[in-house]
Amino acid sequence: MPETHTSAKSITVRELLRSRGKILGLKVAVGARNLLGKITVSEINRPGLAIAGHLEQFRSERIQIIGQGEYAYCVKEDGKKVKTNLHKMTSFADIPCMIVTGGLKPLPVIKEACRKAKIPLLVTSFDTSSFIRELTIFLDDKLAAITYAHGVLVSVYGLGVLIQGDSGVGKSECALELLKRGHILIADDIVEIKRRIGYMLMGNSPKNIKHYMEVRGLGIIDVELLFGVGSILDQSLIEMHVNLESVAGGANLSAYDRTGLQTSEVAILDVPVPSLRLPVTPGRNLAVLIEVASLNQRLKNQGYFTAKKFNENLIREMGKDKLKIKDQKVKTVETGR
Repeated sequence: MPETHTSAKSITVRELLRSRGKILGLKVAVGARNLLGKITVSEINRPGLAIAGHLEQFRSERIQIIGQGEYAYCVKEDGKKVKTNLHKMTSFADIPCMIVTGGLKPLPVIKEACRKAKIPLLVTSFDTSSFIRELTIFLDDKLAAITYAHGVLVSVYGLGVLIQGDSGVGKSECALELLKRGHILIADDIVEIKRRIGYMLMGNSPKNIKHYMEVRGLGIIDVELLFGVGSILDQSLIEMHVNLESVAGGANLSAYDRTGLQTSEVAILDVPVPSLRLPVTPGRNLAVLIEVASLNQRLKNQGYFTAKKFNENLIREMGKDKLKIKDQKVKTVETGR
């Protein structure tokens, strides 16, 4: 199993401006000297309730967005009340910044509150919904929980499959066979995994080994040059996990599922991923097995569980046979034969 990278990730408001300032049309209105506040979460907050004085559930660790609704409230509501509430809101020390959207000119009362609390106040011409969408995507990528797994990530019939196993079990060779059969490589040896919004796992390859494979006896090969640009992808969702297990001669294979009724999962960054154990024995075509497993998992994702369906049909037929036998016994008793 992959080991989780646990260090907290963050970026400063200054780094946000450098990376996305021009793209998102961001400009500093107040607090140009206070841009070192840390952004630690990708979620955005609309502080309408906080400006109205309700701070019980105020998410101060998030970037605060002043859109048209919040702006209109500040204009129409009593000035003293708005001023008091804004100062209470900005007293939270972990607010990274406030952003006024839609090309609105920041109100003096908002400027004053931010200046006093030394919170950067930014403005953008983007409308609120578009701005939040673009900013959330950027922050989600920058702040996503990350881990690294030893294995191979391939796209098999459009399904991202993470192949793991002991060193030398044949992970790269299996991936090479899948490539020959027209499937796509994302990463070999080290897979970088990020948890994105919606608890989706996105896997990619570290830059220095991207599109390369290491195969024992062959060495390093360039997959793009050998198989073409259609054989590689920069990233893919991880939707299935396969663990290749070396089985020595004479080992007991009864421990492996033969019906498909047993289901198991592995947790990667707290996200459950369907998992499959495949014994590696001489003569088994692992690439074909992974192809079939991928197609079967796609059926499961669509709500069709083949093994379960087969089991239900079998139980139903057995029930019918029991009724027939019971009816036959009743008739025998009645006729005395």
